[in-house]
Amino acid sequence: MASGSSRTPAGTRSRVSPALALWRRLSGVPLGKALFSWIICRKAPYFASIRPRFEEFEPGRARVSMRKRRAVTNHIGTVHAIAMCNLAELAAGTMTEITIPKTMRWLPKGMTVEYLKKAETDVEARAALGEVGEGPAREVPVTVEVKDRGGDIVCRAVITMWVSPRSRS
Repeated sequence: MASGSSRTPAGTRSRVSPALALWRRLSGVPLGKALFSWIICRKAPYFASIRPRFEEFEPGRARVSMRKRRAVTNHIGTVHAIAMCNLAELAAGTMTEITIPKTMRWLPKGMTVEYLKKAETDVEARAALGEVGEGPAREVPVTVEVKDRGGDIVCRAVITMWVSPRSRS
């Protein structure tokens, strides 16, 4: 297979997104995951506040962690709900970027969140999305589960992405 391309689930050739190409280049080297996470936060600075770390990143799946530290805690000493929302949105958005066809674009349109349990430890968000093909503009729900170190789901989010064809200009 040619460099910079991959096979999609439907078996058609597609160009690998720049984010996925960077992940593949960095994730296997020392400090590569940390560097990748830093680069993503340079592109979208708001997410730097939670200091995320990408652990897994591939089309249809992403796992991003966040350490429990004072800056992301609330008045009772647990991970703040909005910090978990930020983590969920980061995992869902970056994963959507590398999952949808290159002819499509995305924007988050809405988020439904359930806080299920206090997050008293470090947490990680797992985003999942099935195949998204080309087609008309539409809503695509992305499910994200945020788990604590014990594996308990502390937060669940469904982030609605607006996926539409890129303009042909």
